[in-house]
Amino acid sequence: MRKLKRTYNLHKKKLTMETFLGIDYPTLWYLVVGLLFSGYAILEGFDYGAGAWHLFFKKDLSRRIAINAIGPLWDANQVWLIIGGGALFAGFPVMYATMLSAMYIPFMIFLMMLVLRSAAIKFRSAESMPWWRKTWDITYFLSNVSIAFLLGVVLGNIVLGIDIGADFEYKGDIFFSFLSPYALMVGFTTLSIFMTQGAIFLLLKTEGRLHARLTFLLKRGMIFFIISFAITSLYTLVFIPGVTDKFKEAPLFFVLPLLAFLAVANVPRLVSKKKYAQALIFSSLTMAFLLMLVAFQLYPVLLPSTLDPAFNVTIYNAASSQKSLGIMLTIVVIGAPLLALYFLFLYKTFYGKVKLDDTSY
Repeated sequence: MRKLKRTYNLHKKKLTMETFLGIDYPTLWYLVVGLLFSGYAILEGFDYGAGAWHLFFKKDLSRRIAINAIGPLWDANQVWLIIGGGALFAGFPVMYATMLSAMYIPFMIFLMMLVLRSAAIKFRSAESMPWWRKTWDITYFLSNVSIAFLLGVVLGNIVLGIDIGADFEYKGDIFFSFLSPYALMVGFTTLSIFMTQGAIFLLLKTEGRLHARLTFLLKRGMIFFIISFAITSLYTLVFIPGVTDKFKEAPLFFVLPLLAFLAVANVPRLVSKKKYAQALIFSSLTMAFLLMLVAFQLYPVLLPSTLDPAFNVTIYNAASSQKSLGIMLTIVVIGAPLLALYFLFLYKTFYGKVKLDDTSY
């Protein structure tokens, strides 16, 4: 009897160690990775969106102001990408390997565009020759548009599914299969919401004629987003099988699409009242709710297989060991507040309108 009690206590202790508030470690790590990539999309979204408007500014001074609006923030915001990628590799190495194998071309282009974007920010104002600045202006514009679009393409492929076979090997074509019509639609929708986010952010950082110009551009950006969002949403509901199954099983989660719709509708309302700070919050919430919708729909699947559901990459067959996940979650609990304090300090320090000086880009 004493031996049975000891065995029960050991089993109970093991269950307690491998769960937190009744949630298993792979699910917790799924939430952590989702939170990190959501933070990256929201914070770097306005960076990429601001750059996507770059060639719409005609004057050199306006372009300098727009770059310096994100100048103190853009490299810090990329911390979310580094931590998110590291968390994905550490928590779900199978997912990391399979996704990079399937999305090799878009990820290589993505990395190349990140390098070119950084170079354009640093080098654009290093020389005063018109041809020099024009070259870097075009590079900066194209890199921002490409990055935003490719992020959406990758997300579209994850929702649609990938040709994954036995042993999680990618069986599709690495060159063109990622350019499906649905992935392209998600790509344009992602670009449009980033451009809306970027225009709102620039309105908070600028004044005068550039501010007036951005007011006009933001209206065009919101039209672009609403149209692309409506088309993509309709296509998803009609042509993506099983997209509403999870909501039928758990009707309470219908609140997610409702909140997403309300957030989308609230952005034009707040913009019309020139409440740009609140509009930025609701455009960020729009991205957060849309990503939550994707996460809820896929869970516990990370990468659906179009060949056979048995080959799906899930949070359980792709996860690291329980011990590894437990240790890393402890690091997250310690590091998350420090990261939050750092970004709070950063954004508070550089709050306000852009003023150019000798240290500006």
